[in-house]
Formats: sequence, C-alpha cells, structure tokens
Amino acid sequence: MEETRAKLVQAARKAFATKGYAAASMDDLTAEVGLTRGALYHNFGDKKGLLHAVIDQIDAEMADRLRTVGERAGSAWAGLLDEYAAYIEMALEPEIQRIMLLDGPAVLGDPSQWPSQNACLHETTRRIQSLVDGGTIRPVDAAAAARLLNGASLSAALWIAAAEEPQVNLTKVVDAFKLIAAGLLRSEPAEGDISPTRSTNRRRKQP
Repeated sequence: MEETRAKLVQAARKAFATKGYAAASMDDLTAEVGLTRGALYHNFGDKKGLLHAVIDQIDAEMADRLRTVGERAGSAWAGLLDEYAAYIEMALEPEIQRIMLLDGPAVLGDPSQWPSQNACLHETTRRIQSLVDGGTIRPVDAAAAARLLNGASLSAALWIAAAEEPQVNLTKVVDAFKLIAAGLLRSEPAEGDISPTRSTNRRRKQP
C-alpha cells in the first residue's frame, strides 16, 4: 500500500507542477504508474485528497530546507530571519509556486489554516519566546508575534507567486519584511521607551 501511495503522489506531483491541478487528468496519472482510479480513491479518497498528500510531502521538504538555512546562521535571531527570507524566495521555484501558492490555496483554501501550519506556528512561537527570554527581542506575546511574522511571510510569498515579475517583487518584499521584523529587537527602542531626556537630546541634535 505504501508503494502504491508513493507512486501516486510522485505522479501527481509531477502532473500538478507541469499541467496544474485543474488540467491534470486522473486517468492519465494513474495509467502512467500502471494503476487504476480505484487505487487512487482507495488511498486518497479523491483528487483533492491526493493534492493534500502532495502538499504535505512538499511542505515537509521545505521545512527541512529551511531548518538547514537556520542552522547555518550565526545567531538564533539571524537564523529565524534567514528562514523567513528563504521561505519567501521559494515562491520563485516553479513547483512550489504552482502547487503550494497558486493551486493549493485555490482548491484547499487559506494556507494559514492547513494542518501543517499549526506545527510551524507552534515552533515559531517557541523560538520567539526563547528570544524574548534571552533578551534579544522586546517583551512581546510570542504567539501573537509568530502569527504576524508567519502571516506576513505567507502573504509575501503569495504576492510573489501571482506577480507578473516575481523576481522584481522578491527584493522589495524581503527588504520590507526584515525592516518590519527588526522592530522586535531591543536595539530598536519603541517610542514609548524613549525617556523625556533622551527625546530632548535627540531634538537638540537635529539641524
């Protein structure tokens, strides 16, 4: 059964990436791997269930790649930012662009509600809380910050995937994302953290 599932997922992944979900024929797909529609329905329920399986596989591969990117960074904060930037850049890859960011949301709905995103959100929350505890970023609700950062990166990736010139949008998006995220750092004091004395000194320095 596992071998049958693997064959169907691989064939579907190729078809969805090259032809798109709507144009991919289940008869052609099953015939290509020497199986029947019955095998597809038995293992995945329907075409949408097969798409779910393909997305789960790609999502796991993306997570492994991002983990490697983060581990190469010099600090936990840099690793988190590098992973977000790498995720956004993946929107340029044809397979990820077509399946994960275009067809996936159109067929399965809001990606932020996919089951795989719950684990991602939990891990991001844990890492942000660790950065708060370590004094790298300001005291902030870790779950709220994780949702905002994850949401921003997902929105950026969706925008790039749907753009006529995705490469042009990529640079703009990554730069803007890093500037927004930098607002969490303790080295960037919030307006409310500026004392009257410091505020006065700042004004005196202005021409």
